Amino acid sequence: MRRRRSLPIPLILLTVGVIIFVIFLFSLFHTSLESEAEALVKSFYQYEQDADFSSSWELFHPQMKEKFDKSNYIQQRNHVFVGHFGTDTFTYTIGKAEELETWKMNKNALTLQGVYKVPITQTFKSTFGTFTIHQDIFVAHEKKKWTILWSYQ
Repeated sequence: MRRRRSLPIPLILLTVGVIIFVIFLFSLFHTSLESEAEALVKSFYQYEQDADFSSSWELFHPQMKEKFDKSNYIQQRNHVFVGHFGTDTFTYTIGKAEELETWKMNKNALTLQGVYKVPITQTFKSTFGTFTIHQDIFVAHEKKKWTILWSYQ
């Protein structure tokens, strides 16, 4: 009878080790879609906090850019924060992103797939006291980049 050769234990251990290492590297460098959505919202509100409304407008989805032309958006945001609220900055917190299968900006808008809803809280200290705004921000892929939308339902 012929003796059957088994795989050497060091080869098995090496293979398992390589597989575990590859999985570790993938998880280390792979950014989840949820965290990408949250990062975009963070960038948007950092621009808003710095009164860089031109840069925040650039992160809008085309449906939002149809709603606000750039110069009008810059003027309105500055007017609302400084003119009406009596403040020139705010603090914010970003909640956990939640994936939605489909979503529409308003009842007449195109339906978007794979949108993320990210709750934010803005706190303003103004001449009228401290007040807080809670808003859901929506993040969608458009032409291979993430973009920002607001709900008008």
